[in-house]
Amino acid sequence: MTQFYKVSLVALAGLGLAACATQTGQTERSAATGAAIGAVAGAVIGNNVGDGDAQTGAVIGAVLGGAAGAAKGCNDAEDCDLPGVKDQAYEKDADKDGYADAVDRYPTDPNRW
Repeated sequence: MTQFYKVSLVALAGLGLAACATQTGQTERSAATGAAIGAVAGAVIGNNVGDGDAQTGAVIGAVLGGAAGAAKGCNDAEDCDLPGVKDQAYEKDADKDGYADAVDRYPTDPNRW
C-alpha cells in the first residue's frame, strides 16, 4: 500500500506542476493533467485488480491519460492542423454558404454574407 501512496504523490506533484506552467500551450497542459489523472486512476485500478501491481497500472494510466489529454487540449486550442479536422475559423463553415467563418460577416446566417 505504501507503493500506492508514492505513485499518488508523484502524480499529484505532476498535476501541481502542470497547473503552474504558463509558458506551455493548451495541448501541453492538458496532456500533463491527463497523464497525472491517468497515473492516479491506473495506480488505483492496478492495485485493486489482478495481481495488485500499482506501478504497471500507473504507467499504463499515465500513457493513456496523457494521450487523451493531448487530444482534448489540441481540440480545445483549435491548433491541431490534422488532415480532415476542420477546427480553425478559416476552415469552418457553420452556415454552409461557402464562405469560411473567419471571413463571413454572418457566420450563422446562410442567406447573408
